[in-house]
Amino acid sequence: MNVATQNLLGKSRGELEQHFVTMGEPKFRARQLMRWLYGRGVFQPDEMTDLSLALRARLAGEANFALPEIRDRHDAADGVVKWQLAAGGSQSIETVFIPETRRGTLCISSQVGCALDCSFCATGRQGFNRNLSAAEIVGQVALANRELTAAGQPTVTNVVFMGMGEPLANFRNVVEAISVLTDDLGYGLSRRRVTVSTSGLVPQIYRLAADTRVALAVSLHAPDNELRNELVPINRRHPIEELLPACWDYVERTNTRDATFEYVMLDGVNDSLARARQLARLLRHKPAKVNLIPFNPFTASGYRRSPAAAVDAFRDVLMQAGIMTITRKTRGDDIAAACGQLAGRVDNRVRNPLGGRIQGDQTQGA
Repeated sequence: MNVATQNLLGKSRGELEQHFVTMGEPKFRARQLMRWLYGRGVFQPDEMTDLSLALRARLAGEANFALPEIRDRHDAADGVVKWQLAAGGSQSIETVFIPETRRGTLCISSQVGCALDCSFCATGRQGFNRNLSAAEIVGQVALANRELTAAGQPTVTNVVFMGMGEPLANFRNVVEAISVLTDDLGYGLSRRRVTVSTSGLVPQIYRLAADTRVALAVSLHAPDNELRNELVPINRRHPIEELLPACWDYVERTNTRDATFEYVMLDGVNDSLARARQLARLLRHKPAKVNLIPFNPFTASGYRRSPAAAVDAFRDVLMQAGIMTITRKTRGDDIAAACGQLAGRVDNRVRNPLGGRIQGDQTQGA
């Protein structure tokens, strides 16, 4: 492949239309190309038979539709699949497919590593190298569908930005990828089947409401600033009293049913009944849903998973306050594919827990 060619995977419909106009072609070529890429899973121009031979030759020479390279694959006993994908040099990211009875959820990465350094997350321990392009983000979905189809398995119905990285710190590329995921000529996913998870970048939550209407999940993990500063350091910049109004604004402006709050259960840290009552006071009578996540251990984390009885008691307090609460089932932990365990490989590591601008980061001004 000519490394100078442009990867058109992940380009929005509008960008592809402009690309073809620049080539001297009509705009409808974008629709044809998208049907091949996302509807049929065809990534070789010479196989796109409703394009002219001349256009196919130009696309082959001037563009590419390269999917990420698989470095490794792990299959869990419960059917979860984890792919380790090349991300330049010796680096890699991880993507996880979680099959269920009526849906197949793909957990995708948005960055090589993560700069926000949440204390309970293996990705944060890896540090940060760079943002993924829209092509690399959409490429994870395309690759998963290719692999699943080849194995005769159901393909992706839901996408969650809950893999490696802070999605809203790669705002522009994530929003561009979302446009492909939800476009009828892309993957045609309902906005409710695409979820963006954030550690709490408040300005970007407001921006996201203006640009898209997908589901929002927030990594809360503590009901007060003192503890959340320790667990989720971005809280020092955007504390809870700033974060929650941004969430309620998002729900109202996008006409979504609720915001989901993720709460990892850490034994003796944030799982007491007193913390549950604090959380209930924050979320009562608000458009909120809580996912309680059993902590998934990784090397030298320093934390333990809360006992099941403590998780149940915590859930009961929230439910009694009228807050929809679900205890997430751990999937894929035997291959380190569960929530908080994705690590990949990250070089030139940077940690920046306050979330300011760092080289390659688009947290500010993207």
